[in-house]
Amino acid sequence: MGRLIVVSNRVSPPGDAAAGTVGGLAMAISAALREYSGIWFGWSGQTRETFTGQLSIQQADGVTVALVDLEEQDRQEYYNGYANRTLWPLFHYRTDLVAYERSFSEGYARVNSRFAETLAPLVQPDDFIWVQDYHLLPLARQLRQRDIANRIGFFLHIPWPARRLLTTLPRHAQLVEGLFDYDLIGFQTHDSRDAFADYIVQAAGGSVTEDGVATAFGKRTRIGAFPIGIDAESFASAAHSDAAMESFQRARSSLLGRKMILGVDRLDYSKGLEERFLAYEQFLVDHPDQQEKVFLLQIATPSRDEVEAYQDIRSRLESVSGRINGAFADVDWVPIRYVNRGYRRDVLAGIYRAAHIGLVTPLRDGMNLVAKEYVAAQDPEDPGVLILSELAGAAEQMGEALIVNPFSREEVAEAIRRGLEMPLEERKARWDILSEGVNRDDVTAWRDSFVAALQREKPGQDADRPA
Repeated sequence: MGRLIVVSNRVSPPGDAAAGTVGGLAMAISAALREYSGIWFGWSGQTRETFTGQLSIQQADGVTVALVDLEEQDRQEYYNGYANRTLWPLFHYRTDLVAYERSFSEGYARVNSRFAETLAPLVQPDDFIWVQDYHLLPLARQLRQRDIANRIGFFLHIPWPARRLLTTLPRHAQLVEGLFDYDLIGFQTHDSRDAFADYIVQAAGGSVTEDGVATAFGKRTRIGAFPIGIDAESFASAAHSDAAMESFQRARSSLLGRKMILGVDRLDYSKGLEERFLAYEQFLVDHPDQQEKVFLLQIATPSRDEVEAYQDIRSRLESVSGRINGAFADVDWVPIRYVNRGYRRDVLAGIYRAAHIGLVTPLRDGMNLVAKEYVAAQDPEDPGVLILSELAGAAEQMGEALIVNPFSREEVAEAIRRGLEMPLEERKARWDILSEGVNRDDVTAWRDSFVAALQREKPGQDADRPA
């Protein structure tokens, strides 16, 4: 059995998990790397004047981490450019925000080539390689060109777009063809898997079998849905920690007899925060008797501040929340508490537990683990209600939530009313099913299912070889 090599844009080495400094995904990958004596390879986040390919290799809690610096031009063209101004908005159905610039695509190709150039000398014959997310779609092709014949798998953490959207991308066929150098391609949902299959059949003239063997461009790969979960056991422990209990008590003491609706998101236009605020405003208009009896706490962690679209969404949210508060607030009540900062996992767990409603309404999301964290943090004897967008990947697994169309203010407003009035017996029945799924389909199950599937694949399959 060879080593596992995980490749991602950024690396989250293990830290003090008990203190909540490491996310569940990083913990699961770290556990797999320890099991397979592997390496986690990626960008250091640092830039230098000239790319040297020099690696910084360190040990962190039993995991080998290999980091490489990029140039500032790489960061602007590959990361801020093609990854986050071209692919991210396109894959989240925001064609109005997509920027097509030749320098972006050139930078993206260049960095993937540099990753392959730096990684290739570390690869041993029996290793298997697991590449993460949209930053590194062409990496397998670059590795194959350097005679790396090992099993290589790819997992996409964000949605795969519909065929007619993807075909608006210049050189879309070249991008998809590069994916056929992977032996296994994993998606969060069956919807994304089916969208990829539709492109292969309708745009690339290929074929996809019922068991996921995709053939096109003279090559063969296998595709499948591998929905990611949270580290349920670790999160449950964090939810019962002293820090979580203190956070819970602090949040509950701030209620003053009111009910709290909670949103926790990275500050991103895909999360539907403006639409969420407007739906909450609709609820206040439709149910004036609920005014001063409820409030919305929205935690929005800033991200990608250098990208103009993110500066714009922050400005709009501040304007909308300010307008709603100005229209409805009283001397002792503010309808929206809008917070622009991040919190540790254990502190968040306490806030989740204090909330009567978890409002998770992205306009498009690969999975959305906040929905699963909210469920995991609840008190089994008095659980809150999860309201979940039908356009989040989590909706495929979490049907006992109140599923809504995030673009419909009236539908979300009605779900808020229903959630606030839901009897305890129904809340417990829904939570029991949701909790069972969160614990069963956790991040370890996701990791193990993907790694097992990758190990079953024959490396470097061409179309004329049997699957």
